Amino acid sequence: MDLQLTGKTAVVTGASRGIGLATVTTLVGEGMRVVAAARTITPELRESGAFTVAVDLTGADGPRRLIDAALAELGDIDLLVNNVGGGDGSGVGGILDFDDRLWHEIFDLNFFATVGVTRAAVPSLVRRRGAVVNVSSNGARVPHAGPAPYTTAKAALTAFGKALTEELGPQGVRVNTVSPGPVRTALWQSPDGYGAGLATAMGLPLEDLLAGLPSATGMVTGRLVEPAEVATLIAYLGSPLAASVTGADHLIDGGSVKTA
Repeated sequence: MDLQLTGKTAVVTGASRGIGLATVTTLVGEGMRVVAAARTITPELRESGAFTVAVDLTGADGPRRLIDAALAELGDIDLLVNNVGGGDGSGVGGILDFDDRLWHEIFDLNFFATVGVTRAAVPSLVRRRGAVVNVSSNGARVPHAGPAPYTTAKAALTAFGKALTEELGPQGVRVNTVSPGPVRTALWQSPDGYGAGLATAMGLPLEDLLAGLPSATGMVTGRLVEPAEVATLIAYLGSPLAASVTGADHLIDGGSVKTA
């Protein structure tokens, strides 16, 4: 299927690995000109064919520096993919286990960074009648499914997408949210990632946790989500083929969330 993205422009944040890297690779493969942003430019990202920008989007000037660099490289922006995030590996515990500093850090990364980048990009997106895709989490709908600071920040991000839809829709800009469940990334598979910490807390080997995770989280597909699957959904939502799709939160979690 031709997504009609050839020659169009995109900015992807949190692009160094996982969903972000898969999204960059997919969009470049669809013929888009892509600016990819990350704190650290990995070899895989450098080889993706995207123009890379090393930037900390939690810094006061980070979002504006990124968008200024993107405008200089691409001209106006057709698609903004707000994938920057993290902190779901912040540990296992309750309200007393996460201090104020951690709450602020996780909200800065998962919510305020996206707000800043989006605000900087809006004039360009309006000129292009472009699209925004925010990467949230199914944990926004089931906050007990992960560390409370992370899932709460993702819930704020999902709400932000809804509000942005109402404001920017009349100006021709579509806004959608993608909410993955457990994805086969280093977060779950790395020996020092969130999965490993959860396995230790449960008294399980990591491989046993991963083998049982789909069933334990209600994923009827019986497997973790692949980063490329999320990237394909993002590419479709950013394409002209999805011209009437806006304001929606698209779960891609193997059926884990059971409510409508």
